[in-house]
Amino acid sequence: MSGSIYPSPVDKLLTYGDCSEMETIPNYIQELGFNTDHIPDLIRLATDKGLNSGDIDTIEAWGPVHAVRVLNQLGAEAAIQPLVTLFHELDDDWLPNELFEFYGTIGAAAIPTLEAYLQDLSNDAYDLADAATSLRKIAEKHPDLRDRCIAVLTQRLEDFTKNDKEFNAFLIGELLDLQAVESAPVMERAFAANRVSTVIVGDWDMVQVDLGLKSREEVPERRFPVEELINFYQQELPQVPRGFGPSVSSKQKKKKKK
Repeated sequence: MSGSIYPSPVDKLLTYGDCSEMETIPNYIQELGFNTDHIPDLIRLATDKGLNSGDIDTIEAWGPVHAVRVLNQLGAEAAIQPLVTLFHELDDDWLPNELFEFYGTIGAAAIPTLEAYLQDLSNDAYDLADAATSLRKIAEKHPDLRDRCIAVLTQRLEDFTKNDKEFNAFLIGELLDLQAVESAPVMERAFAANRVSTVIVGDWDMVQVDLGLKSREEVPERRFPVEELINFYQQELPQVPRGFGPSVSSKQKKKKKK
C-alpha cells in the first residue's frame, strides 16, 4: 500500500479499477481531465515502490498501471528516464507490457535511453530483454525508425561473448520479430560460438527458417536433449522454443523473476 498522497485527479487512479477486468483501455484524458501539468505526479505514482511491491490483490496496486497508461496517452517524454528504472524493479505481468506500449508510442525520443540501458551490463538479462522489447515496439509503431532500432539491437548482440546466453536469445527473438535479415551474420556468429540459448530461440537452422533464408523442408525438426530442457526449466523460465513453436512473449520473460 502506498504511503504517498496524490492530488486529484491522480488520486482517482488508485481506485479506478482492476485492469484485468477492463475490455478496453479508458480515455483517461477525456474521462478524468488529465493534462501535462499532472505528469510529475503521474510519474511518482507509476514508480511508487510501495504499490509496485505491495499486495497485488488490492485495487490500489493497479494505480501504477493506470498512471503509465495516462503518461502514454499524454506522450510524456519527461517519463522516459524515470520509467526505465521499472524494468529491474517490477515483478508482475501487467506493467511491463504497458511500458512497452509507452516507449512504442514515444518513439525516437526514447531510443537513446533504451540504448544506454541495454549497454549497462550490471542490469539483469531479463530486464535488458524488456528494453529490447521496447525497441522492437518502437520499430513496429514507427516504421521509419525500424533500421535505427535494429541497429541498436544488433550492436548489442555483437557483444555475444559477454552477454548471457539467454539475453542473446532474447535479442535474436526481437530481431526475428522484426524480420531483420540484415542481422543474420551477427546471429550466425553468436550461434557458432555457442552463445545462444537454443531452448528459447531454436538453433541456427530454425532461425534461418524464421528469416526466410531456408525453407522448413530444408531443416529437420530438432528435438532438444532432455538434459538441456531440464536445466532450462529448473531456472523457472517457461519460454517455448521459437522456429517450430510459439514465440516467446514478454509476459513469459517477466515470470522468471517470480
